[in-house]
Amino acid sequence: MPKQKKVFLAILLVLALVLATAPFLVTINEVLTRIVEKNLLYGWVQEHVVPIEAKMMGAILIPFGYEYGFSPSNSMIVVNGVKMGITWNCLGWQSLLLLFVSLVVGLRGRYKRWSMMEALGIGILGTFWLNILRMLLTVLLAVHAPAIFRMVFHDYLAAISTVIWLFGFWWFSYSFVLEER
Repeated sequence: MPKQKKVFLAILLVLALVLATAPFLVTINEVLTRIVEKNLLYGWVQEHVVPIEAKMMGAILIPFGYEYGFSPSNSMIVVNGVKMGITWNCLGWQSLLLLFVSLVVGLRGRYKRWSMMEALGIGILGTFWLNILRMLLTVLLAVHAPAIFRMVFHDYLAAISTVIWLFGFWWFSYSFVLEER
């Protein structure tokens, strides 16, 4: 089987696993969150990374006429009067994990080192901006739509958006970035 097909097959497998386990993961997410919060890295991410990404969301929303505020002391954002909590768990670590799993499969082979570094950079930056967009869409749904739409997007469709991104990323990488030695 050609290498590219293996990567897309792995991504499809991840999508199937995400769809099959999503109800279970949503149910136990609170327990998993509490376990991770015992880790020292959690505090650093919550204190240093969450405020940066929260401010980035504000920088994107304000020019479109939204009222935006962020309180680092309790990790709350306020958009047009709607209060929402933002934690390390909102930043998309799951998307980053899926990216790195796909990189382990996708970068096997005889590619030029520089093209592999380019693909890695595109993957990390793309996943970062995907997560910012995902958080923005969740916020906009909270402001403009009934709560059920925000919850379904946040809990289920966000994972699917990551898989769609990975398909696009790997298609682009194999078509335009990765060069064989």
